[in-house]
Amino acid sequence: MAITGTQNHTDVAALMNTSPDKYVALGDLLTYNKPDNRDLLIQTYGDQGITGFLELTGAVKNAGTADQIQYWEEGRLHKTVAVTNCSVSGATFTLTVATYDHDLDGTPTAHNTPVRLNDVLLFPDGQRAVVVSHASGTTFTANRLDGENAVDLEGANLGKAVIIGNIYAQGTSQPTKFYNTDVTKRTQDFFITKETYQVNGSQATNIGWIDANGSGDYRWYVKGEMDTRKRFMNQREMMMLFSEREADNSGAVSLATGVTTGSEGYFSAVDSRGIETTGDFDSMADIDNIILLLDKQGAPAEYAMYVNTQTSLNMDDMVASGIATATTAGLAGQFGAFNNSADMAVKLGFKSFTRGGYTFHKHDWKLLNDPTLLGHFDTPVYKGAMVPMSKVADAKSGAKSPALEMNYKSAKGYSREMEHWVTGGGVLGFNTDGDDVAKFHYRSEAALITRAANQHVVLKS
Repeated sequence: MAITGTQNHTDVAALMNTSPDKYVALGDLLTYNKPDNRDLLIQTYGDQGITGFLELTGAVKNAGTADQIQYWEEGRLHKTVAVTNCSVSGATFTLTVATYDHDLDGTPTAHNTPVRLNDVLLFPDGQRAVVVSHASGTTFTANRLDGENAVDLEGANLGKAVIIGNIYAQGTSQPTKFYNTDVTKRTQDFFITKETYQVNGSQATNIGWIDANGSGDYRWYVKGEMDTRKRFMNQREMMMLFSEREADNSGAVSLATGVTTGSEGYFSAVDSRGIETTGDFDSMADIDNIILLLDKQGAPAEYAMYVNTQTSLNMDDMVASGIATATTAGLAGQFGAFNNSADMAVKLGFKSFTRGGYTFHKHDWKLLNDPTLLGHFDTPVYKGAMVPMSKVADAKSGAKSPALEMNYKSAKGYSREMEHWVTGGGVLGFNTDGDDVAKFHYRSEAALITRAANQHVVLKS
């Protein structure tokens, strides 16, 4: 039997459709072309890291060995007198004065005043009088030193008096009461902050188009983990700046996992014990007003100013009208915060000027400009801060310490400044559980001490 059959064949030319008009219109074939991919990841919003304020202005200590830090701050050396009522007769004042937190020997009492017999008082209108008798409680009589008729303390002249010293006759005894300088014990609690990132095993092996960190690693999860770390550090710094604690510690903020009293952030400390200013820097009078306030607090001569962009621009315009602004102009030896190096100040982005014996180092603060952080508000809550750059003395130990101090729990080589660990079910080589996931964990236990908050300045809207 003869073998018969048919030949099956394909019209190759017809299948390929290689005529120019058809080839261009065939979109499916175009997917086989290698794209001209640019693998650099563009930082559309810049670095987005806002840390650095505390590192530049404070000190870092891995020295937290208890759940709470305590430190001491001394009070004023001299005591003012609040005059609540006054009457006069001839050269004699009859004065009622407000009570004071402690008696002259430091013991709290029901009726205590800083006034003693033979104290010389200076009144707001310039009159001077010596205390000659203590009638009862908070009532005293005093005679004008010059013997002239006493002028009643009314209106603006009623309220304040200053003890300028005392005066005694020959052969008299020593004062029977004495002053103790108030020392305030302050405490600060640690707070714990955490963050987590995860990637499953499949995604950990995927190679993408983008070099996420410029290191030649195209695995996208690497970028996610880097961003988590930066976000965690940003949030930790913001907690140091803006957290609050209960004022009286009588209750506690209830959390799902426990109880906490909170931790005092930088702005909370300055809001309660420091200097607050409002408004814009429209003229040199605004700087002068701050200087007058600093003078009253015995402030140091060198400050770091961290401000938002608008405030920075306002100050540039203001300073350009007359003060030496360049780091090379009139500022020799006034860069103590930068080891007296003007070049270092410039490299760190600071612009400096002097006024009234003070040196101010100005720096733009990214935290206040980021529209996803404090720059989100149409009217900013805070426009900046002024931090003393010199060390202050502890009232109890006398030890010199920075105005700002970051503390992290630490003992015997174990530090909770930046804890980082990875768990997972074999993913990326981490074998701790059965999940097909690698989990990246961050944790920190921190506390910020703001010393001599009365010498710090917060700029508010």
